[in-house]
Amino acid sequence: MTLYQIKPAFQRLLRPMMFWLHKHHITPNHITLSALALSFITGGILAIFPDPGLFVLLPVVLFIRMALNALDGMLARECNQKTSLGAILNETGDVLSDVALYLPFMLLPDSNAILILFMLFCALMTEFCGVLAQTLTGNRSYTGPFGKSDRALVFGAWGLALTFWPSLVQWNNALWGMATLLLLWTVVNRCRSAICQGETT
Repeated sequence: MTLYQIKPAFQRLLRPMMFWLHKHHITPNHITLSALALSFITGGILAIFPDPGLFVLLPVVLFIRMALNALDGMLARECNQKTSLGAILNETGDVLSDVALYLPFMLLPDSNAILILFMLFCALMTEFCGVLAQTLTGNRSYTGPFGKSDRALVFGAWGLALTFWPSLVQWNNALWGMATLLLLWTVVNRCRSAICQGETT
């Protein structure tokens, strides 16, 4: 069970906004680049001012990014705006946004930089394996347990918690370690899913 499974309900809420954007000639690529810019600006602020109190920005920005990611996909599919450039921007934008938003955690007290870098590497591998599954089966894999939306929920909640209880930084490395294990599990599951689907087609 991952948050990706509630995506259809989220998309229904966003559909009126999608029609408004389409009416005003906003393309999926505009949305994707806006989400990327927002992530980089937020990551830059957190890197320059690594104060636990500022990490309240994370849940807000991650929610907005999730909405923008849903909207760009809906515009592409439902308004016939799919392009090869859009597909490239979508995949690379997600990866770069993750790095921009989560790398500043490295600057917080009691955070192990090597552990965070390895965690981010594992996050990149989950997306790589998701795309790899698409080349083998024709379907991108979103198998959990720690996909992009799940990461946004956990790290957004942690950013919010640090805002109100800064002393929680002492548990940073425990969270990064647990997240890394879940990411490795996700990598294995996505590869296994791709192999199983490939063998049945």
